[in-house]
Amino acid sequence: MGYAGVIYEKKGHVALITLNEPEKLNALSMNIREGLERAFEEIENDNDVRSVVITGAGEKSFCAGADISGLKFEASYIKTFLGSILDTLAIGESCKKPVISAVNGFAFGGGFELAIGSDFIIASEKAKFGVPEINLGLLPGFAIVRLGNIIGRQKAKEMSMVGDPISAQEAKELGLVLDVVAHDEVLNRAMELAEKLASKPQAAIQLAKSAYNLGLGGDDIRYAKDAMPFLFLTEDSKEGITAFMEKRKPNFS
Repeated sequence: MGYAGVIYEKKGHVALITLNEPEKLNALSMNIREGLERAFEEIENDNDVRSVVITGAGEKSFCAGADISGLKFEASYIKTFLGSILDTLAIGESCKKPVISAVNGFAFGGGFELAIGSDFIIASEKAKFGVPEINLGLLPGFAIVRLGNIIGRQKAKEMSMVGDPISAQEAKELGLVLDVVAHDEVLNRAMELAEKLASKPQAAIQLAKSAYNLGLGGDDIRYAKDAMPFLFLTEDSKEGITAFMEKRKPNFS
């Protein structure tokens, strides 16, 4: 079954969602965001689905981040745009069923955040993880309220304030990734885990997820929605985004 921007399949009790714009490195376009929303609505309402796997089409990219083509530097537009993006990034965390990200390539920016919003990450040995928004004069709104709890404040600050990517192996050593496998095995390993989760008693699985997520998703997400629009309207972010689109080095103030 296809939704705009994604392919949705049921394999037994597992829902498989494939971000399906490989020509754009599966960036979070409006199509992909709407497709994810519709797929997760179906998942929540389908009692036959017990676990979820998200992956990216193509060989290069899980998800390269937000699609900022056509971005308008207007306050009302930016607030709506960022609110929509943050809701998408939290979609795996908000789902009552366990979600696994099968990261088959780049997971940068919003793609990285989509992955850390899931319950488990299985990574290809070729995968790279990073939040390079600082290089555009921005910050990763979801990651700054989540990443410190996963890998510790020091490394989380370095990743978000320096912007350098990390390898799949380093991500595993940091506790960000559950398992690193051969590139052509990443989806198989994720499906294997999803099938194990689907075979367990679902009330206990869903309560476990809810318990581990206690304290997440309240004031911190609202803070990100309120705080992040400010950065998009600074001169540095305008310069950073423009330089990125023009493929040149930014000249920050």
